[in-house]
Amino acid sequence: MKSIHLIAPSGASPDEKSPLAAIEWLKSQGITIHNPECVQRVHQRFAGTDSQRLTELNQLAALSSNQLVMAMRGGYGIHRLLPNIEWDNIAKAVAQGLQICGHSDFTAFELALLAKTGAVTLSGPMLNYDFGKMDDGVLSAPDAFMWKHFLNAVQERKLECQITAPQDFLGGVPSGSAHGMLWGGNLTVVAGLIGTPYLPSLEQTQGGILFLEDVNEHPYRLERMLIQLLDACILTNQAAILLGGFSAYRLYDNDNGYALDHAVQAIRERLPKSIPILTDLPFGHQANKLTLPVGAQANLEYSPAGFHLRAAW
Repeated sequence: MKSIHLIAPSGASPDEKSPLAAIEWLKSQGITIHNPECVQRVHQRFAGTDSQRLTELNQLAALSSNQLVMAMRGGYGIHRLLPNIEWDNIAKAVAQGLQICGHSDFTAFELALLAKTGAVTLSGPMLNYDFGKMDDGVLSAPDAFMWKHFLNAVQERKLECQITAPQDFLGGVPSGSAHGMLWGGNLTVVAGLIGTPYLPSLEQTQGGILFLEDVNEHPYRLERMLIQLLDACILTNQAAILLGGFSAYRLYDNDNGYALDHAVQAIRERLPKSIPILTDLPFGHQANKLTLPVGAQANLEYSPAGFHLRAAW
């Protein structure tokens, strides 16, 4: 990876130091940074006007095939742009080698591109948090696990990770394997795309391996969105469901013991026992995250002690 082309398709940066520090760290690794000025754009809560952000996305089609595109951060904003994104042109660039990476709000772009064209993108690190996290004004070094798997995905186009963690929601088949399309992302965004042409169809995702994560969402909200996916036949259409990080929420006194595991159990009870729910996928709004190929075929092996996830694309 010799260069990164930055885009800011969603929210404006909440501070000036994080993106600039991240850019300097990436430069220290010998990486050339293109379009760094995008991190300074601000319009209301967005990283530029709708027109600016849309133009930036559509210009991806003209980038050289050896570049990696990285989103600055998530937040909100891509949903506004979906109808006017030139999906086919961007997919052609991806087919020629262009790689595009981000997560959180960027899930909307990745799933829409997959739905419209079948193109594979990377659900992985973004500039601000993953490379520019500040602690008391001092830059924290990027997570070693994240960096290793990011490089493996970008340079080798491979994913391999062994997760050792007790699995309590496997259903009726405690050990097994699955092969299917790896897809998913932020749960709130996935749920918000139901019923639109920007979510991959049931035909596209049949027998898939769905991964989900979220941040700042109470377990009852997570349960409600998972039930929405269940009632829309999305969960029952999968070979397996992988749950990543669900972080930064607060439980309340009136929860009376209700917590995230109870929300997952409620879904487990309604889901066919043949479809395992696997937890502790290192992915989400957290430092130690995998880089996952959205739309690639993946292999999964699982047992009560953990699971092994592999893909090449």
